[in-house]
Amino acid sequence: MSAKIISGTEIAKEIRVELKQEIAELKEKHGLTPGLATVLVGDDPASRVYVGQKDKSCNNLGIYSKMINLPGDIAEDDLLKLIDELNNDSSIHGILVQLPLPGHINGTRVLYAIDPNKDVDGFHPVNVGKMVIGEKCFLPCTPHGILELLSRSGVKTEGAEVVIVGRSNIVGKPVLNLMLQKRPSGNATVTLCHTRTKDIAFHTKRADILIVATGHPKTVTGDMVREGVVVIDVGVNRIGKTAEGKAILAGDVEFDSVKEKAAAITPVPGGVGPMTIVMLMKNTVEAARNTI
Repeated sequence: MSAKIISGTEIAKEIRVELKQEIAELKEKHGLTPGLATVLVGDDPASRVYVGQKDKSCNNLGIYSKMINLPGDIAEDDLLKLIDELNNDSSIHGILVQLPLPGHINGTRVLYAIDPNKDVDGFHPVNVGKMVIGEKCFLPCTPHGILELLSRSGVKTEGAEVVIVGRSNIVGKPVLNLMLQKRPSGNATVTLCHTRTKDIAFHTKRADILIVATGHPKTVTGDMVREGVVVIDVGVNRIGKTAEGKAILAGDVEFDSVKEKAAAITPVPGGVGPMTIVMLMKNTVEAARNTI
C-alpha cells in the first residue's frame, strides 16, 4: 500500500479561486479592497523570503499589500508607534509582524499591541481565548490550514483518534483545541505528545489521524504508525544542500517509510506550507468583510 498524497499546493489553489471571487465582490459591491501590512524588522534571509511570498500572494489575489522593512536596531517604542498607526489606518485590515524579532524587542508586547480585529495571524490573546471557547475569531493560519487539508481531502475527524506530536502555541495547542470542538473538522478524541511523553510510539500507533509538528526531521518513522493512518507533516527542515546549492528539505515525518503504511500523507514541501499562506489571505479578506 502506498499513501494518497494530500497536496497543499492543489488545495491552496482551490481556496485562491474562491478568494478571488470574494475579493472581486467586495470591490464591486462595497468599493472595498482588503489590505495587509507586513512588518519585517532586520534582514533575516528566511523572514525576507516568507514576507516576499506573502506579498506575491496578495498581488496575485488583488489584496493591497503594504510591506514595511525596518532596520534591525529600531527601538521597541518606534515599532509600537508604527503598529498603532497601522491599527488606525482604514486601508489596512490585517497586520502581520514577521517573527522572529531582534532580541532587544519584547515580542509579546508587540503582539499585544496589534488590534485583535486586525490580528490575521490569530496570535493575539483575545483571538486565542475566543478560539478556545469556540467563538468566531481569526484562527491561526497553520492550524486552520490543517483543518482545511483534512476537510477538503474527505478525511472525517468526528470520533477519530487524533494524535498530535508537538505542543507549540503556533501549531500543537491550537490544533488540539480545534479538533476537540463541536465543529466541522472537529469532534475528535485528541492526544497531545511532547518531549516529556514517555512512549510517543505507543500513542502514535493508535492514531487514525497523526499531526506532527516538532521542528525536528524524521521524528516519526514507519514503525511508529499503524496501517491506514492519515498523516499531516507540519515540519520543514533544511537537512543539506544539493550539488547546485539548493536546500534539501525534510519533514518531521520519515516520508518514505511512513507512506507505505499511511492511507494519506502530506508531502514536504507542498503540503502544509502553501496552506499557511492562503489561510493568511483568507483571514485578511474576512477582516475586510468585518468592516462592512
